[in-house]
Amino acid sequence: MSENVSLKHKIALGLIPHIGDINARKLVAHFGSVEALFREPYRNLVKIPGIGSGLAKYITDRSYLEAAEKEAEYVTKKNIRTYFYLDNDYPFRLRQCDDSPVVFFYKGTCSLDATKMLGVVGTRSSTPHGKEMCDKIIGGLAAGHPDLVIVSGLAYGIDVTAHKAALSFNLPTIGVLGHGLKTMYPSMHTSTAEAMLKNGGLLSDFLSDALPERNNFLKRNRIIAGLSDAVVVVESGIKGGALITADIANSYNRDVFAVPGRPDDQWSAGCNALIKSNKAALAGSSEDIEYFLDWKSEKAKPPVQKTLFSEMDETEKTIFDLLSKENELNIDAICRTLGLPVYKLSSLLLQMEFKGLVKCYPGNLYRTT
Repeated sequence: MSENVSLKHKIALGLIPHIGDINARKLVAHFGSVEALFREPYRNLVKIPGIGSGLAKYITDRSYLEAAEKEAEYVTKKNIRTYFYLDNDYPFRLRQCDDSPVVFFYKGTCSLDATKMLGVVGTRSSTPHGKEMCDKIIGGLAAGHPDLVIVSGLAYGIDVTAHKAALSFNLPTIGVLGHGLKTMYPSMHTSTAEAMLKNGGLLSDFLSDALPERNNFLKRNRIIAGLSDAVVVVESGIKGGALITADIANSYNRDVFAVPGRPDDQWSAGCNALIKSNKAALAGSSEDIEYFLDWKSEKAKPPVQKTLFSEMDETEKTIFDLLSKENELNIDAICRTLGLPVYKLSSLLLQMEFKGLVKCYPGNLYRTT
């Protein structure tokens, strides 16, 4: 029972009008707990600097607790996870953002603390070229980073293209909604949303019955930016929500990338402006993103090497196993470890290079390929 009461108060904190996520945190810190804030009488609240009569009236309005109690019952019944900013499992990336939601709701199978999370956003009026670039970038990243999660807003255009691309390449993908979890907007994306619940999830900081409104979509952009390690803008006009997301990501010290376009292309104007003003790095391919983020590819070694393994003699196999274990060694270290004379080892390493099994680097360092 006490857990349900606590959940009610957590949700109610996010419902108080004009308080904001930053001030909500300050008030909870001042009173020691969210429950204590709602227990404080009006006469005491109005004396606190920065609150005033208007905000004090909202805090003591019981209707917000009643609405929160109703929501708590619904999310509990539907197995929807509620995250509160003081919870131990509140996503660590969002914890780094001062204005991240004090409370939000999540339904899905994907961890919000995944190893790698990439936001992909763009215009709702995407072009065939923009969709193609979105597919290529996500497909390229998927090949080397199966642990990657794609984050977007499930809107028309680039957003839903990013989600679909992630699903097609078997990557988890999370949609951050501008409405409650009872609604799906646009309705034509319902099937995509259902697939995301099986490999990814849906997230919202609005009550379950909240309808889509323009300001909601602008507000949710901070979650896309905060939840991601970096944000990629695939296509955008000179104005738009994608550019707002990019600005927020920059304010969170996240890396921002933009796919360049022709100078006279209106749907590349926003991306080109981000690159020109040094607010985003140029991303023409998945390799550009890997390079800037220093993501080590986990691509499988070419199958041909497996067939070549059977062509090695016992001494070559011993060398190969040693280099695989140590990552890299110079020729002197290999000699000492295996007790082979330099002349014989040099000949063996040269043969192994021809077979594509090892590669020589400056300083006579050898690695497996």
